[in-house]
Amino acid sequence: MNELLVFMCDGAPVRGEIVSIGTAWQAVLERRNDPPAVRRILGDFVGAATLLSASLKFDGTLIIQAQSKGPVQLLVVECKSDLTMRATVKLSVDACEISENASLGELLDASNSGRLVITLDPADREPGQPPYQGIVALQEQRGDVIQPVTSAAEAIALYMQNSEQLDTRIWLSSNDSNVGGLLLQRLPNSGGHAHLDPQVAAEGWSRIQTLGETITDEELLTLSPETILRRLFLEESAKNGVRSFPARPIRFSCRCSRTKVADVLRMLGEEEVKSILDEQGAVETICDFCAKTYRFDAIDCLQVFKTDLLSDATRPPSGGH
Repeated sequence: MNELLVFMCDGAPVRGEIVSIGTAWQAVLERRNDPPAVRRILGDFVGAATLLSASLKFDGTLIIQAQSKGPVQLLVVECKSDLTMRATVKLSVDACEISENASLGELLDASNSGRLVITLDPADREPGQPPYQGIVALQEQRGDVIQPVTSAAEAIALYMQNSEQLDTRIWLSSNDSNVGGLLLQRLPNSGGHAHLDPQVAAEGWSRIQTLGETITDEELLTLSPETILRRLFLEESAKNGVRSFPARPIRFSCRCSRTKVADVLRMLGEEEVKSILDEQGAVETICDFCAKTYRFDAIDCLQVFKTDLLSDATRPPSGGH
Protein backbone atom coordinates (compact mmCIF):
# COMPACT_ATOMS: atom_id res chain seq x y z
CA MET A 1 0.00 0.00 0.00
CA ASN A 2 1.29 3.44 -0.97
CA GLU A 3 -1.19 6.16 -0.17
CA LEU A 4 -1.82 9.31 1.81
CA LEU A 5 -5.16 10.37 3.25
CA VAL A 6 -6.06 13.93 4.29
CA PHE A 7 -8.92 14.65 6.69
CA MET A 8 -10.54 17.59 8.48
CA CYS A 9 -12.30 17.69 11.84
CA ASP A 10 -15.48 19.77 11.75
CA GLY A 11 -15.73 20.08 15.54
CA ALA A 12 -12.13 21.22 16.07
CA PRO A 13 -9.65 23.41 14.16
CA VAL A 14 -7.63 20.36 13.11
CA ARG A 15 -6.31 19.11 9.80
CA GLY A 16 -4.83 15.61 9.67
CA GLU A 17 -2.94 13.26 7.38
CA ILE A 18 -2.30 9.53 7.49
CA VAL A 19 0.33 7.88 5.31
CA SER A 20 1.17 4.26 4.53
CA ILE A 21 4.13 3.47 2.27
CA GLY A 22 4.96 -0.09 1.24
CA THR A 23 6.51 -0.93 -2.15
CA ALA A 24 7.76 2.64 -2.66
CA TRP A 25 9.74 2.34 0.59
CA GLN A 26 11.00 -1.11 -0.38
CA ALA A 27 12.27 0.41 -3.65
CA VAL A 28 14.43 2.76 -1.58
CA LEU A 29 15.86 -0.10 0.49
CA GLU A 30 16.41 -2.73 -2.19
CA ARG A 31 19.59 -1.05 -3.42
CA ARG A 32 20.91 -0.31 0.07
CA ASN A 33 22.46 -2.31 2.91
CA ASP A 34 22.30 0.08 5.85
CA PRO A 35 22.31 -0.92 9.55
CA PRO A 36 18.82 -1.41 11.08
CA ALA A 37 18.95 1.81 13.10
CA VAL A 38 19.82 3.82 9.99
CA ARG A 39 16.98 2.22 8.00
CA ARG A 40 14.58 3.10 10.80
CA ILE A 41 15.61 6.76 10.93
CA LEU A 42 15.59 7.03 7.12
CA GLY A 43 12.12 5.47 7.02
CA ASP A 44 10.81 7.92 9.62
CA PHE A 45 12.07 10.87 7.59
CA VAL A 46 10.54 9.41 4.40
CA GLY A 47 7.21 9.32 6.23
CA ALA A 48 7.71 12.87 7.50
CA ALA A 49 8.64 14.26 4.07
CA THR A 50 5.59 12.65 2.49
CA LEU A 51 3.27 14.06 5.15
CA LEU A 52 4.72 17.56 4.80
CA SER A 53 4.64 17.45 0.98
CA ALA A 54 0.91 16.80 0.97
CA SER A 55 0.27 20.37 2.11
CA LEU A 56 2.52 22.09 -0.45
CA LYS A 57 0.64 24.88 -2.18
CA PHE A 58 2.88 24.87 -5.24
CA ASP A 59 4.33 22.47 -7.80
CA GLY A 60 7.77 21.65 -6.50
CA THR A 61 9.88 19.63 -4.10
CA LEU A 62 10.27 19.37 -0.35
CA ILE A 63 13.73 18.26 0.77
CA ILE A 64 14.67 17.09 4.25
CA GLN A 65 18.44 17.09 4.76
CA ALA A 66 20.31 16.20 7.93
CA GLN A 67 24.06 16.68 8.28
CA SER A 68 26.30 15.70 11.14
CA LYS A 69 29.74 14.55 12.23
CA GLY A 70 28.20 11.37 13.63
CA PRO A 71 27.76 7.92 12.05
CA VAL A 72 25.20 9.33 9.58
CA GLN A 73 27.06 12.12 7.83
CA LEU A 74 24.27 12.99 5.42
CA LEU A 75 20.61 12.04 5.11
CA VAL A 76 18.48 13.32 2.23
CA VAL A 77 14.80 12.72 1.50
CA GLU A 78 13.12 14.41 -1.45
CA CYS A 79 9.36 14.38 -2.02
CA LYS A 80 7.61 16.25 -4.80
CA SER A 81 4.15 17.79 -4.63
CA ASP A 82 2.85 14.82 -6.66
CA LEU A 83 4.12 12.52 -3.85
CA THR A 84 6.93 10.93 -5.82
CA MET A 85 9.91 10.48 -3.53
CA ARG A 86 13.49 9.25 -3.20
CA ALA A 87 15.94 9.01 -0.28
CA THR A 88 19.55 8.25 0.57
CA VAL A 89 22.10 8.33 3.39
CA LYS A 90 25.88 8.55 3.54
CA LEU A 91 27.60 6.89 6.48
CA SER A 92 30.98 7.46 8.11
CA VAL A 93 33.71 4.84 7.85
CA ASP A 94 32.97 3.43 11.32
CA ALA A 95 29.22 3.15 10.72
CA CYS A 96 29.44 -0.64 10.98
CA GLU A 97 29.60 -0.19 14.76
CA ILE A 98 26.12 1.39 14.96
CA SER A 99 23.94 -0.16 17.66
CA GLU A 100 20.60 -1.58 16.53
CA ASN A 101 18.89 0.66 19.10
CA ALA A 102 20.85 3.83 18.31
CA SER A 103 18.81 6.99 18.78
CA LEU A 104 18.50 9.89 16.37
CA GLY A 105 20.87 11.88 18.57
CA GLU A 106 23.51 9.15 18.49
CA LEU A 107 23.27 8.87 14.70
CA LEU A 108 22.96 12.51 13.69
CA ASP A 109 24.09 14.62 16.63
CA ALA A 110 27.00 12.82 18.26
CA SER A 111 28.99 16.05 18.70
CA ASN A 112 26.02 18.41 19.26
CA SER A 113 26.60 19.84 15.79
CA GLY A 114 23.87 18.11 13.80
CA ARG A 115 21.22 20.13 12.05
CA LEU A 116 18.11 19.53 10.03
CA VAL A 117 17.41 21.62 6.93
CA ILE A 118 14.00 21.59 5.26
CA THR A 119 13.93 23.15 1.80
CA LEU A 120 10.85 24.14 -0.19
CA ASP A 121 11.82 24.44 -3.85
CA PRO A 122 9.11 25.56 -6.32
CA ALA A 123 9.44 24.18 -9.84
CA ASP A 124 8.92 27.68 -11.31
CA ARG A 125 11.51 29.37 -9.10
CA GLU A 126 13.23 32.20 -10.98
CA PRO A 127 16.96 31.74 -11.80
CA GLY A 128 19.04 33.17 -8.98
CA GLN A 129 16.12 33.15 -6.55
CA PRO A 130 16.99 30.95 -3.55
CA PRO A 131 14.49 28.37 -2.30
CA TYR A 132 12.94 28.74 1.15
CA GLN A 133 14.94 26.97 3.86
CA GLY A 134 14.17 26.29 7.50
CA ILE A 135 16.95 25.09 9.81
CA VAL A 136 16.36 23.15 13.00
CA ALA A 137 19.11 22.33 15.50
CA LEU A 138 18.92 18.78 16.80
CA GLN A 139 18.91 20.06 20.37
CA GLU A 140 16.12 21.77 22.28
CA GLN A 141 16.32 24.25 25.15
CA ARG A 142 14.13 22.97 27.99
CA GLY A 143 14.39 25.37 30.87
CA ASP A 144 18.07 25.70 31.73
CA VAL A 145 18.96 22.41 30.07
CA ILE A 146 19.77 21.68 26.42
CA GLN A 147 18.53 18.23 25.52
CA PRO A 148 18.95 16.30 22.27
CA VAL A 149 16.02 15.74 19.93
CA THR A 150 15.21 12.05 20.26
CA SER A 151 13.22 11.27 17.12
CA ALA A 152 12.37 12.40 13.59
CA ALA A 153 8.84 13.18 14.79
CA GLU A 154 10.16 15.54 17.46
CA ALA A 155 12.49 17.25 14.97
CA ILE A 156 9.65 17.84 12.50
CA ALA A 157 7.35 19.16 15.24
CA LEU A 158 10.06 21.66 16.23
CA TYR A 159 10.42 22.75 12.62
CA MET A 160 6.68 23.32 12.25
CA GLN A 161 6.53 25.27 15.50
CA ASN A 162 9.54 27.47 14.70
CA SER A 163 9.11 27.96 10.96
CA GLU A 164 5.39 27.69 10.36
CA GLN A 165 4.11 28.77 13.80
CA LEU A 166 1.65 25.90 13.72
CA ASP A 167 1.06 23.47 16.57
CA THR A 168 1.79 20.07 15.05
CA ARG A 169 1.85 16.53 16.39
CA ILE A 170 3.34 13.73 14.35
CA TRP A 171 3.74 9.99 14.89
CA LEU A 172 6.10 7.96 12.69
CA SER A 173 7.07 4.31 12.46
CA SER A 174 9.01 2.21 9.97
CA ASN A 175 10.42 -1.27 9.41
CA ASP A 176 11.92 -3.05 6.41
CA SER A 177 8.52 -3.42 4.74
CA ASN A 178 6.49 -0.33 5.57
CA VAL A 179 6.50 3.27 6.69
CA GLY A 180 3.51 4.73 8.51
CA GLY A 181 2.72 8.16 9.83
CA LEU A 182 0.02 10.33 11.36
CA LEU A 183 0.10 14.14 11.40
CA LEU A 184 -2.27 16.44 13.29
CA GLN A 185 -2.12 20.18 12.81
CA ARG A 186 -4.00 22.90 14.64
CA LEU A 187 -5.40 25.40 12.18
CA PRO A 188 -5.82 29.12 12.93
CA ASN A 189 -9.22 30.05 14.36
CA SER A 190 -10.31 31.49 11.04
CA GLY A 191 -11.71 30.33 7.74
CA GLY A 192 -13.89 27.27 8.12
CA HIS A 193 -13.41 27.23 11.90
CA ALA A 194 -14.04 30.92 12.62
CA HIS A 195 -17.36 30.01 14.21
CA LEU A 196 -15.69 28.08 17.01
CA ASP A 197 -15.38 29.71 20.41
CA PRO A 198 -11.65 29.94 21.35
CA GLN A 199 -12.18 27.72 24.39
CA VAL A 200 -14.10 25.18 22.30
CA ALA A 201 -11.33 25.27 19.69
CA ALA A 202 -8.65 24.70 22.34
CA GLU A 203 -10.62 21.82 23.85
CA GLY A 204 -11.11 20.34 20.39
CA TRP A 205 -7.38 20.45 19.63
CA SER A 206 -6.66 18.78 22.98
CA ARG A 207 -9.31 16.13 22.33
CA ILE A 208 -8.01 15.24 18.86
CA GLN A 209 -4.44 15.02 20.19
CA THR A 210 -5.56 12.63 22.91
CA LEU A 211 -7.16 10.39 20.28
CA GLY A 212 -4.02 10.58 18.15
CA GLU A 213 -1.86 9.50 21.09
CA THR A 214 -3.63 6.14 21.12
CA ILE A 215 -2.10 5.15 17.77
CA THR A 216 0.38 2.25 17.94
CA ASP A 217 3.37 1.41 15.77
CA GLU A 218 1.68 -1.82 14.74
CA GLU A 219 -1.40 0.06 13.51
CA LEU A 220 0.71 2.56 11.57
CA LEU A 221 2.64 -0.26 9.89
CA THR A 222 -0.16 -2.72 9.14
CA LEU A 223 -3.44 -0.84 8.65
CA SER A 224 -4.65 1.24 5.73
CA PRO A 225 -5.08 5.00 6.28
CA GLU A 226 -8.85 4.59 5.90
CA THR A 227 -8.95 1.95 8.63
CA ILE A 228 -6.77 4.03 10.97
CA LEU A 229 -9.00 7.07 10.45
CA ARG A 230 -12.10 5.05 11.21
CA ARG A 231 -10.62 3.43 14.34
CA LEU A 232 -9.11 6.58 15.82
CA PHE A 233 -11.91 9.03 15.17
CA LEU A 234 -15.09 6.93 15.04
CA GLU A 235 -16.65 8.69 18.03
CA GLU A 236 -15.42 12.12 16.91
CA SER A 237 -16.93 11.53 13.48
CA ALA A 238 -20.28 10.52 14.95
CA LYS A 239 -20.47 13.54 17.29
CA ASN A 240 -18.83 16.37 15.39
CA GLY A 241 -17.98 15.15 11.90
CA VAL A 242 -14.70 14.10 10.28
CA ARG A 243 -14.33 14.58 6.53
CA SER A 244 -11.74 12.74 4.45
CA PHE A 245 -10.59 13.40 0.91
CA PRO A 246 -9.68 10.90 -1.84
CA ALA A 247 -6.46 9.04 -1.04
CA ARG A 248 -3.40 10.08 -3.05
CA PRO A 249 -0.88 7.54 -4.41
CA ILE A 250 2.82 7.58 -3.46
CA ARG A 251 5.61 6.15 -5.58
CA PHE A 252 9.39 5.97 -5.70
CA SER A 253 10.91 7.98 -8.54
CA CYS A 254 14.51 9.00 -9.16
CA ARG A 255 15.28 12.06 -11.27
CA CYS A 256 18.84 11.10 -12.18
CA SER A 257 19.70 11.07 -15.89
CA ARG A 258 22.62 10.83 -18.26
CA THR A 259 22.06 14.47 -19.15
CA LYS A 260 22.50 15.55 -15.52
CA VAL A 261 25.71 13.53 -15.21
CA ALA A 262 27.03 15.27 -18.33
CA ASP A 263 26.26 18.58 -16.60
CA VAL A 264 28.37 17.48 -13.61
CA LEU A 265 31.28 16.54 -15.89
CA ARG A 266 31.18 19.99 -17.43
CA MET A 267 31.32 21.53 -13.96
CA LEU A 268 34.33 19.36 -13.10
CA GLY A 269 36.14 20.73 -16.13
CA GLU A 270 37.84 19.14 -19.10
CA GLU A 271 41.25 18.85 -17.43
CA GLU A 272 39.88 16.99 -14.38
CA VAL A 273 37.82 14.63 -16.55
CA LYS A 274 40.84 13.93 -18.76
CA SER A 275 42.89 12.94 -15.72
CA ILE A 276 40.17 10.46 -14.69
CA LEU A 277 40.12 9.02 -18.21
CA ASP A 278 43.93 8.66 -18.21
CA GLU A 279 43.79 6.80 -14.89
CA GLN A 280 40.66 4.68 -15.29
CA GLY A 281 39.83 4.63 -19.01
CA ALA A 282 36.29 5.89 -18.40
CA VAL A 283 34.30 8.05 -16.01
CA GLU A 284 31.74 6.11 -13.98
CA THR A 285 29.33 7.37 -11.37
CA ILE A 286 26.58 5.67 -9.39
CA CYS A 287 23.41 7.50 -8.40
CA ASP A 288 23.17 7.74 -4.61
CA PHE A 289 19.39 7.40 -4.73
CA CYS A 290 18.72 4.54 -7.17
CA ALA A 291 22.19 3.00 -7.67
CA LYS A 292 22.11 3.31 -11.47
CA THR A 293 25.55 3.37 -13.05
CA TYR A 294 26.42 5.98 -15.67
CA ARG A 295 29.53 5.39 -17.79
CA PHE A 296 31.22 7.94 -20.03
CA ASP A 297 34.08 6.69 -22.22
CA ALA A 298 36.60 8.91 -23.99
CA ILE A 299 34.28 9.57 -26.95
CA ASP A 300 31.39 10.45 -24.63
CA CYS A 301 33.57 12.89 -22.70
CA LEU A 302 34.84 14.47 -25.92
CA GLN A 303 31.26 15.12 -26.95
CA VAL A 304 30.45 16.61 -23.54
CA PHE A 305 33.06 19.32 -23.98
CA LYS A 306 33.07 19.79 -27.77
CA THR A 307 29.35 20.16 -28.48
CA ASP A 308 26.97 22.96 -27.60
CA LEU A 309 23.86 20.81 -27.48
CA LEU A 310 23.76 18.69 -24.38
CA SER A 311 21.55 16.16 -26.16
CA ASP A 312 24.41 15.56 -28.59
CA ALA A 313 26.73 14.96 -25.64
CA THR A 314 24.59 12.24 -24.15
CA ARG A 315 24.36 9.59 -26.83
CA PRO A 316 23.17 6.14 -25.70
CA PRO A 317 25.94 4.69 -23.51
CA SER A 318 28.12 1.87 -24.65
CA GLY A 319 27.64 0.21 -21.26
CA GLY A 320 25.67 0.83 -18.06
CA HIS A 321 23.30 3.77 -18.47
